[in-house]
Amino acid sequence: MHIIKLDATESTNLYLKNRLLSTPVDDFTVIVANEQLKARGQMGAVWQSSPGKNLTFSVLKRFEGFSVQNQFYINIAVSLAVYAMLKALKTPNLKIKWPNDILSGSGKICGILIENILQGQQIKASVIGIGLNVNQTTFHNLFNATSLKLLLDKNFNLEDLLNELLEKLVHYFDLLILGKFKELEEAYLDVLFMKGKITQFQDKNEKSFYGTISGISSTGKLEVLLKDGPLKEFNLKEIKLIY
Repeated sequence: MHIIKLDATESTNLYLKNRLLSTPVDDFTVIVANEQLKARGQMGAVWQSSPGKNLTFSVLKRFEGFSVQNQFYINIAVSLAVYAMLKALKTPNLKIKWPNDILSGSGKICGILIENILQGQQIKASVIGIGLNVNQTTFHNLFNATSLKLLLDKNFNLEDLLNELLEKLVHYFDLLILGKFKELEEAYLDVLFMKGKITQFQDKNEKSFYGTISGISSTGKLEVLLKDGPLKEFNLKEIKLIY
């Protein structure tokens, strides 16, 4: 494992991808930044993080013979690693909000952005960006954001948290490489936010509807049993959970 620490960069994911273009990069190379100037989340959302307060980093994970059809299991493994690390800290009311936001109650504490590098129908590597809110206590215009400091009322050492999280990532990637897909999926569904509860959603046209999350498909789509309707599958751009 090779850890590279930066004072500031636009995005650790972008830095790692650019490094891949210019030099050989070992499996499980980690890029950690004290400050990200243009950090992104899912679907281009901006990730707000105060310098030196939070854990913002990216990891390169290489694969051999990993089918693109199984790409959502990478998401599951990473989400479970973050969940397990936070659970060990006794973070309250933890859930994973599909596809990979980590919540404490209704507050978002961690976001994950995974960008896969493909060769044909195989995933050759994944660039995994993780933003964990740690010691920040003010989030301008982000009413659903929270942090470990707000939840547990103490400051945390960022390097210690990084080491703990990397250990969890190694463990869950070991399960992934061993093909423990069923085990990973069951663990993910056990902690999936709002699973089995009637929930309000918005479709891509911002039309509201109600349904119950029943699970995820083999390709990672959210399975929703519509109220007074059929079971439907939605991808990330087709549905928004209102909570």
